[in-house]
Amino acid sequence: MADTEANSPLIDASVVAAVSSTVTAVPQAKTKKQTPDAGGFIWGVGRRKSSVARVRIKPGSGKMLINKKELKEYFRLSQDQEAVVSPLLACDAKDRFDVFINVQGGGTTGQAGASLLGIARALTNFDESFVAPLRAASMMTRDGRMKERKKPGQRGARRKFQFSKR
Repeated sequence: MADTEANSPLIDASVVAAVSSTVTAVPQAKTKKQTPDAGGFIWGVGRRKSSVARVRIKPGSGKMLINKKELKEYFRLSQDQEAVVSPLLACDAKDRFDVFINVQGGGTTGQAGASLLGIARALTNFDESFVAPLRAASMMTRDGRMKERKKPGQRGARRKFQFSKR
């Protein structure tokens, strides 16, 4: 059928060639940045609720700074401390990398979740072999749950004003 369309007097052969060349040219997916930046850091960004964590890792001795504070000083709760360190433990890389995190927004648990995802993404940018253990521990998936917005004419997201019939 393509031969009849190309030989048809209504369709110009140059138009058919141009269309077929644009259809076959599929853009390639973006490749992750695998090389360190000027400071020798590999970057990863994590988000959770309204928190954003920008994570930099580089091979080192296992030092971890969050907003220029130590892990135990910044995250007081043990569950938050364990969440931040868990990607490094899953990859057996706790003492192999220095981790520097700038995190802002939200509360402490949201910041810990954002830091977890940022570290996991930075580790996969460093070495693709870390993807399998991180994905198996479900650390590569962003938790998309957000605070529900307040609706107009109501007291809150779900809460309504008290109804009075009379």
